[in-house]
Amino acid sequence: MPASEDSLHRSEPTKEDIEVKMNSSGSPIDKPNKLKYLNGGDNSNSNATTTTTTTTEFENSTRPLLRNGDCNLPVQTVIADSSNGGNQLMTVYLNGGTAPQEVDKKIDDDPSGHEINSNARGVFHQILVTGAVLLLAAACGMPIGYSAVLLPQLYNMSEPLVIDIEMGSWIASVHSLATPIGSFASGPIMDHWGRKPALLAAIVPLFSGWIFLATASSHFLILVGRVVAGISVGLIAAPAQVLLAEIAEPRLRGLLIGAPFVSYSMGILLVYALGSYFHWRHVAWAGTILPLFSFVAIMFMPETPVFLARNNQLKKASRALTWLRGCPIQAKRELQQLVDRSKTESEESANQSLWQTLTKVSLIKPLIIINGFHILQILSGTYLVVFYAVDIISDMGGSDINSLQAAVLTAAVRLAFTFLYCFLLLMMPRRMMVIGSGIGSGISCLAIAIFMYIRLDAVKTPMDTYISAVFILIYIGTNTGFMTMPGIMIGELLPAKIRGRIAGNLFTIFNLLLFGVAKGFLYAKQIFKTQGLFLIFGIASFGASLLLYLMLPETKGRTLHDIEDYFQRPNWLWITRKRTAEEERRPKGSAEAEEGVPLKTVVRT
Repeated sequence: MPASEDSLHRSEPTKEDIEVKMNSSGSPIDKPNKLKYLNGGDNSNSNATTTTTTTTEFENSTRPLLRNGDCNLPVQTVIADSSNGGNQLMTVYLNGGTAPQEVDKKIDDDPSGHEINSNARGVFHQILVTGAVLLLAAACGMPIGYSAVLLPQLYNMSEPLVIDIEMGSWIASVHSLATPIGSFASGPIMDHWGRKPALLAAIVPLFSGWIFLATASSHFLILVGRVVAGISVGLIAAPAQVLLAEIAEPRLRGLLIGAPFVSYSMGILLVYALGSYFHWRHVAWAGTILPLFSFVAIMFMPETPVFLARNNQLKKASRALTWLRGCPIQAKRELQQLVDRSKTESEESANQSLWQTLTKVSLIKPLIIINGFHILQILSGTYLVVFYAVDIISDMGGSDINSLQAAVLTAAVRLAFTFLYCFLLLMMPRRMMVIGSGIGSGISCLAIAIFMYIRLDAVKTPMDTYISAVFILIYIGTNTGFMTMPGIMIGELLPAKIRGRIAGNLFTIFNLLLFGVAKGFLYAKQIFKTQGLFLIFGIASFGASLLLYLMLPETKGRTLHDIEDYFQRPNWLWITRKRTAEEERRPKGSAEAEEGVPLKTVVRT
């Protein structure tokens, strides 16, 4: 067997692998004479004895901390027969050892054999990588919101480059038309060269796009700047989400994947704020700063272990995992999983054509979920309100409201709620959060539509302005949950084998749809009026909630391997899935049952 593979194999631990730090009273103790596994195994090769502990005693006791260096890897609870003759209940951190077989079959352990948990240093390193992506996400948010501050200034008759509605619709929507070009190219780039090189390459056109805008002397050059920036945003979207999904451990994955949307919203807020005080050319010059900082930050982060392992760069993958998890033992285990999974997929691919791979039911299911949600999300107004914030708020509030300052306020509310949703991803099941967001968004949209219909022919009063502001802020807050989900879905639901290629194609489809809707928005507003559009937004929000309720699996706390395995099941609807033995033991409606997180291991009498 090659050395690179042999070094990945795990061995049973010895007593010397384990360092005892403290006993139940908190004071240091010596190494125990025997460490007896709950299933009867014994690393001292003596017969195990039967020890009973009630659930209450187990959960209320202060267990001694057993550590091996910096590696916090809870694997198996054992009975420690200490030198003073007393049995103690302990959690053991094994030095690369394989967890023994379960004794109580009612306890369903993590499917991968152990939890993927980093120590504090590893978590810090994952946050550093996320921070680099956050800079880039903020840089992407600025051109998204730029049209909202650019168009009002260009509609001004005193502006040398004054525009009409037709040109305004092109300036607002051409960014979305160009984005699919970048999205389509991003898949092959990140699958061939890697996630990190794909991001670095994408920053160059983003910087160039702002230069075109800042120096534009004609409408054509403004459109060129918007197109170049749009291509860059398309190149960035899929690699950024895939990279974060592949470097994050399961317990942090939702937060880390969702965090760029906080930064994205911050970029939108930043460009709104700058646009309310500065000329559009000065705002464009300011847009060149974040791409430069993000390029430097990304230069220092590693490539994802998933990409390295799948391309047989095992040494680099091991170093990257050790840095990201903070523990070589955890890195070795996780790398073994990646290698095993890659081998299995390679064997399957040998007997399958690309067409057979792309038409597998296990891939079609997540594609239906993601594309269906993309369509309904666009129709719910998530991005339309970003593109046309000033126009929409002006229609709702009349002349008594400063529409540009109101747009800044809506961006600030979106940013605050994006922060909130990211932290909710740590505490709440994904399904509960996004379905609740859709219902709240639908109710607020219907309320806006009804209010505007009632006040359609009435004289606008200051109270109308305040009520309109409250309704639109509620809509922005609730609908923000939709903004975080596409990236999470693409990062979590797609199989690793073709994640890069498919992710790029999905972003391509999404942005083509967004371009069509954004291009026709101003014309649709003339036909349906603003109140009619919010009625459509509300119906689409309810439709998205229904789709996700029926089909979206709960991914919180699950490894990417677990999620891939779920789509191998025969059911199409999540609500008709055959529950596993582990899930059957959980009370229906409980948080643990919704999340799909393994139960805490307890010892029963």
